[in-house]
This record gives sequence, C-alpha cells and structure tokens, in this order.
Amino acid sequence: MVIVGELINSTRRDVAGAIARRDGAFLKDLARRQAEAGADIIDVNVAVADGDEVENLKWLVNLLQGAVDIPLCLDSPNPAALKAGLSLCGQRAMINSITAESHRWDEILPLIQQYKPRVLALCMDDGGVPETVEDRLRIAAKLVDGLVGAGVSGDDVFIDPLVKPICINTGYGMTALKATRAVKVAFPGVKTICGLSNISYGLPGRRLLNRAFMVMCVAAGMDAFILDPLDRPTMSLLDASLALAGRDEYCMNYIAAARAGKIEF
Repeated sequence: MVIVGELINSTRRDVAGAIARRDGAFLKDLARRQAEAGADIIDVNVAVADGDEVENLKWLVNLLQGAVDIPLCLDSPNPAALKAGLSLCGQRAMINSITAESHRWDEILPLIQQYKPRVLALCMDDGGVPETVEDRLRIAAKLVDGLVGAGVSGDDVFIDPLVKPICINTGYGMTALKATRAVKVAFPGVKTICGLSNISYGLPGRRLLNRAFMVMCVAAGMDAFILDPLDRPTMSLLDASLALAGRDEYCMNYIAAARAGKIEF
C-alpha cells in the first residue's frame, strides 16, 4: 500500500497562507508529521496559492526535500510548474496527473519521458469524466497502453478510477469500486489509486464516510490512497483492513503498528 499525504495543498487556507508568507517552518513540520505518521509520498500542490505557481513550486520542492527523505508528488495542472518541480527533485517524484485528454497528454507525456516519474493517470479523455465502468476501463486501457508504449513501467502507473461525490449520485462509490476491480483484472501489473476524500464531498461526517469507503477500496484491490495520514483512526483502519484482506502476511505490519502504539482500538 502506498500512502500519499494530502495535507500540503493550497486549497487549504493555512497552507496557502504559509506559502504566501514563505513560512517554511510550518510547511516542513507538516511534511515531517505526515512522513512520521506513515506517508510514503508527500503531495505538493500550490495551484491556488498567491503568486507565480512555477516559483512557488520550485521554492516548496527545495524546502521539503530538506525536511523529509521521501519522494514528492507534484500536483499541478500546469506543465511549466511540473517541469520546474521535476527538474529539482532529487528523488524520483510522482506527478498528479496525466489524462487521455489530447492536450493534456501532449503536454505531460514529454515530461514523463524526460524525468521518468511515477505517474498518476486519471480515467478522463476528451469526452470528459466517464459515467460507466466500461468507459473508465476503456480510457484506462488507452492510458496504460500509451504510457507503457512510451517506456513507462507498468509498476509506475497508478490508475485513478475517479471517485466522485456520492451526494451527487449514490451509485458513484460502487462505480469506482467496480472500476478498480476491473482495472486490476485487466492490467495486473498496474497500480490503482484514489483521492479518498472525494467520496464524501458535500456531506456531514466526512471522515466517517472516508474511512468506510477506504475499507471497501482495500477489499476491491486499491493499491494507493491520497489521504490525511495524521488521521489516526483512518490509518488504524487501513492497517486492519489490509490484514483482513490477506494483504499483510501473518498480520506482521498490523502487529508492528499495534506494538508501536499506532493502532487505535
């Protein structure tokens, strides 16, 4: 299981303010706490912060690399910002994201070929966000074939089946789960990932919904989550669900987490 810590995101007011003020201490502490809580990768998003996105991302990449010894996930719709950030990463980064939309594919694929990051690939194309499992699988096939054909290892491809809020359509959760299973069957060497909190947008008790959906995703074969690793109940449920799903041999990771006091009973 790969955990991408989601908290350094400029859609959060405290993070946007820290970027604007160049409050490095706050941001480094947030990165460190996520890494200590179990994040394998730190998401970095400056897209809605004040100032120039390219310069903000360059500053933040340099800052965070001095704070944590884990890779960064560069989360931006701006190819220039992605290129600037990738050029500064000492460890192999992840990018969020590429899609099968023609313009996005043409802009991002050359960066992938040059810098060889791990790739988060969204099941979207020029027709927009697909509604059905079949359309998501069709787009996933286009993404996997294109990326692998361009030299990306299947193990470095993370397909996002697109989790949409169930407040809009109560079937969206099951659609994402079915799409996850379908991708795992069709492309055994490829990973799956989702932004966990998307499922609960617009609803009360969001953390409860996120946690319940995460357990369902683990059972469906999800390989990675973008989530808040500082949420101890969520991380505890993740350890427990991996053990119950047969994805933790002899429950050793669960036992180690419990002995370390990381499991909330």
